[in-house]
Amino acid sequence: MSKIEIIRAETIETIMDIPVVIVGGGGTGLCAALAVRDAGVDVLVIERDRQPLGTTSMSTGLIPAAGSKAQMAKSVEDSPEIFAQDIIAKTKGKVDQTLVHHLTEQSARTIDWLMEDHDIGLSLVEGFTYPGHSALRMHGMPSRSGGELMGALAAACETAGVDILTDATVDRLYVNESERIIAVGATRPDGGQDVIGCNALILACCGFAGNQEMVAELIPELEHATFHGHPGNKGHAVAWGEKLGASMVDMSAYQGHAGLAAGYGIPILWPLIAEGGIQVNRAGSRFSNEAAGYSEQAVKVLEQDGHVAWSIYDETRHRIMEQFDDYQQAKSAGCLIKADTLEKLAEQAGIAIEGLKASVAGTWALAESGEQDQFGRSFAGKEKLAPPFYAVRVTGALFHTQGGLEVDQDARVLKPDGTAFPNLYAGGGAARGISGPGADGYMAGNGLMTATTLGRLAGQHAAQSNKADVS
Repeated sequence: MSKIEIIRAETIETIMDIPVVIVGGGGTGLCAALAVRDAGVDVLVIERDRQPLGTTSMSTGLIPAAGSKAQMAKSVEDSPEIFAQDIIAKTKGKVDQTLVHHLTEQSARTIDWLMEDHDIGLSLVEGFTYPGHSALRMHGMPSRSGGELMGALAAACETAGVDILTDATVDRLYVNESERIIAVGATRPDGGQDVIGCNALILACCGFAGNQEMVAELIPELEHATFHGHPGNKGHAVAWGEKLGASMVDMSAYQGHAGLAAGYGIPILWPLIAEGGIQVNRAGSRFSNEAAGYSEQAVKVLEQDGHVAWSIYDETRHRIMEQFDDYQQAKSAGCLIKADTLEKLAEQAGIAIEGLKASVAGTWALAESGEQDQFGRSFAGKEKLAPPFYAVRVTGALFHTQGGLEVDQDARVLKPDGTAFPNLYAGGGAARGISGPGADGYMAGNGLMTATTLGRLAGQHAAQSNKADVS
């Protein structure tokens, strides 16, 4: 990680002064910038890459929300309260429930705002629900890709008049005695340095999943996990927070993924498991309740021989998956194995046939009986796996961390005593998420729900505070 600094100063010479500065041009940063511009306030996004991408660009771009107009148009029965209870249940209650309720109440407003105010082409994802979600509430772009979402957000920012400074890494914060951020310092690839003054600062600069030292210290069970995320996940926000004396919470929390195609680095997404697919080890045996969630399943896969497993599914699930851009990439890359019989599938995949046949037969029996297996999974209501069969070799991956700076309902960064810093905000990977302290509390899409919603709320509050200061 590049050197980061907190510099104490009452005044500093700057090349420019901007009401609101945002560090990071991912989903959080661009949503925050749009909200600032909606209020008629000038904003500058500073991005380390040549174009705004962030962790969002590497995701499916699916954002859960309860009570959106897209849901209503499809007569989906859902509410912020149901959504909140789903999150609380997934985290076993180990979460800031006040923040959860606030974010679920704001989630539909975020989706409607993106669609109606900024022409982001989201639609309701139908046909399946992810583990933990009790209703159809995922909203995504046509390709179901984060890259397409980021492209749309960048276009909206251009239309809104958002200024984005790329190829510049913020590595210094200037703070006065009142704990106000008065400026940031950014370094360009040629070594040139700029100091930019601000009235408010929003940290939208990812978590620390790409910092091996921090991961080893805070999430040791992921020693053998592949990091599959944006290289900007170096922990800058956490390091600044620590130096400022900010409250940091749930630092062992993360989103893992048990479906990264081994050797290819392409996510094999979880609908194929949620809709009745299974995972087996080299012996052809199932080893857990795969449907509990792809995040906590990552460690279970890493515990298997060679730190790999095989996702087993069929043509029915294959057709469900074809709507995802990631899956189309997997097809093109040749990492999917297809066979007319389990015997041929096992031979091609290099797994034990007797174990595989027993595992699949077990799911057939469970589908008929409606009973749960020894891991607590039910196959009731799911179509039985049938030829042709598919397999893909996968490993456990770390996508992004979920712990970070503690924030309030306006995304203001908090101190340990619960008071807020006067003009410092955080969202996305920089802020504490709503997944509790570990991996098993993560529910699909909640990273992007908090990223987009906290980004919008941070931008709104920062803009309003700037207007109040000016007046």
